[in-house]
Amino acid sequence: MTNENHIIEGDCVNVMQSLPAASMDLAVTDPPYLVNYRDRTGRSIVNDDNPERVLSAFPELYKLLKPDTFCVSFYGWSKIEYFANAWRQAGFKPVGHIVWHKDYASNSGYLDYHHEQCFLLAKGNPPKPPVPLADVRPWEYTGNKNHPTEKAVGVIRPLIETFSQTGDTVIDPFFGSGTTAVAAAFAGRRYIGIEIEPEYCELARKRLAATHAYMRANSRPRSFQI
Repeated sequence: MTNENHIIEGDCVNVMQSLPAASMDLAVTDPPYLVNYRDRTGRSIVNDDNPERVLSAFPELYKLLKPDTFCVSFYGWSKIEYFANAWRQAGFKPVGHIVWHKDYASNSGYLDYHHEQCFLLAKGNPPKPPVPLADVRPWEYTGNKNHPTEKAVGVIRPLIETFSQTGDTVIDPFFGSGTTAVAAAFAGRRYIGIEIEPEYCELARKRLAATHAYMRANSRPRSFQI
């Protein structure tokens, strides 16, 4: 399975337990932030109120990664203690932090929220990339048409290109509408995406079919938002 592209419907912990250990080259994932999020239309995210179901994915993800590789994980800043403890207990060590600046406020509280963030986590001691990625980056807004917390291909693709090699396999256990796989395809990587909600699996399959069709029709494919 790990040598091909796959979208797998199911609970990510159960699915990852069935995959071969030390078979993945990179993990890039945007898990539920544990904030019981609702968007303006009332859409929610499965298990966003269940830390145990979300955080139990990281030990399985650690097992699946090859030695000396990276996991890139977005997270909710208000629950950082939950995520940090889960990463550490799984075996990961933080080696970098990336912030994307938004030119709009996505929410307001004591502050206006103008950023997204992720940690760069290491399993073992992976080599440093030849060209380091800037840790403050411009945000690209998707409009969240496909998913209530959808990330842009242009946000994810540089992560994949920096922290993996052409032909590597990238796994995303919280797959959503499939952005990680679209970005991986454009970057010349294989992908495995795991998603618990059937409607998003179907949407991801359609996005990937359109992506591969576009790439076949263009000899020098470039990223675009599908």
